[in-house]
Amino acid sequence: MNKFKKTLLVAGAALALVGLTACGGGDKKADGDKAGDKSGDVTKLLMYQIGDKPENYDTLMDIANKQIKEEINAEIDLQYIGWGDWEKKMSTIIASGENYDIAFTGGTYVTDAQKGAYTDLTEMAPKYAKNAYDQLDEAYITGNLVDGKLYAFPVNGNVYGQQVLTFNKQYLDKYDLKVDDIKSYADAEDVLKKFHEKEPNIAAFAVGQSFIVSGNYDYPLGKNSPFAVKTDGDNNAPKIINQYDDEDFIANLELMHKWYQDGLIPTDAATNTTGFPLDGNTWLMREETQGPMDYGDTILTNAAGQPLVSAAITIPLKTTAQAQMANFAVSNVSKNKEKSVEFLGLLNSNAELLNGLVWGVEGEAWEKVSDNRIKLLDGYKPNTHMAAWNTGNNMILYTQDTLPEEKIKERDESIKTAETSPILGFNFNTSSVKTELTNIANVMNRYQASLNTGTVDPKNTLPKLNDDLKKAGWDKVQEEMQKQLDEFVKTK
Repeated sequence: MNKFKKTLLVAGAALALVGLTACGGGDKKADGDKAGDKSGDVTKLLMYQIGDKPENYDTLMDIANKQIKEEINAEIDLQYIGWGDWEKKMSTIIASGENYDIAFTGGTYVTDAQKGAYTDLTEMAPKYAKNAYDQLDEAYITGNLVDGKLYAFPVNGNVYGQQVLTFNKQYLDKYDLKVDDIKSYADAEDVLKKFHEKEPNIAAFAVGQSFIVSGNYDYPLGKNSPFAVKTDGDNNAPKIINQYDDEDFIANLELMHKWYQDGLIPTDAATNTTGFPLDGNTWLMREETQGPMDYGDTILTNAAGQPLVSAAITIPLKTTAQAQMANFAVSNVSKNKEKSVEFLGLLNSNAELLNGLVWGVEGEAWEKVSDNRIKLLDGYKPNTHMAAWNTGNNMILYTQDTLPEEKIKERDESIKTAETSPILGFNFNTSSVKTELTNIANVMNRYQASLNTGTVDPKNTLPKLNDDLKKAGWDKVQEEMQKQLDEFVKTK
């Protein structure tokens, strides 16, 4: 699994596994101004999407295209590119100047926008996709600005993310273990120890090679990079730090090493790439990312097929990474720019269209039980519908009849009260430090897994890591990053 897919799955694991149980209305009609169509001919839009094509793709698209044609006189030629091929194929498509209209942007959104690959939507989105645009949290707009301009239409989904420790409820019940007061890794130690005494052959804390300790940080270059900003510090003057030199982060690394020595973490954690299946019984605790569209543990439990219980260990945070989680851009070589934006507006505001794609065929996979509530039918099966997180506006998805109304109210309230990262919208220009960043990435590849899984003693290993980071050019990158961040803060 490539790094990009892993990032997306970690940040929105539950969303990627099942259709959402969201709620909302949405207008049936297209929103905003209509793009011109002097000929009257149907406009064909070529759209690239990441992932695997649903098994009933033709049926889904036949239904969708009838609706799209009726609303905006257009049809979509939706082409899927697999996870493993995405970056290479889209890079080739963009570099060759191939004529396409819309594409999922992936992890290269900022660099591709800076290269001029995408159409500036700053004025077009509010004009041709007004209804859908107006439903976006401001964090989506701010988090997607590149040099002050908007180059993508984001999927309205998990606008914030929060790290949680998720427990396998069958074991909590079996051994009468309580997790209500857990608010940090350290708080979980008593539960892990009691479980390990009863079940020494089952992973108490299921971590693998890709696990990285979490905390209240935001990362200008992602969690794998040793550059961070503390989100519980002075948000008016954010400072770029090395989290591996921060006392809070070090304390958690030392805790991981203690747990590793106590047998609470699997001995092969630093090399384990297979993971622990969510629906399995080979683990007690694991770490997940949740957002408002997960409705607490509802979506995670649905995905696991067994009851799960989670405890939050970080604050809910609106970040640039969350804002750019699922973006669609209009190609700068497209001959149908306005129509493309109009379609994105329709997809993200027309409930009938979007629900037919995300839930599957109405009457076969689901049926309505009220205006915004649905009941799943026997025909609702995996691979016969599209994923919610990277298709369209989650707020207009119908809600399963089994979801309590209070969960929807909690969702809306949590979005209002979530914290905003002090570096939301900051995109670091790496052009002057590319060599140093490559060297730093090589250093992290040598230390990251063994330190974060507790396999090695941080007291001995951290001095070596930080010394190697300095030799790799960490100070130069930090200085450049801080300079750009200070300029960013001045213009906010």
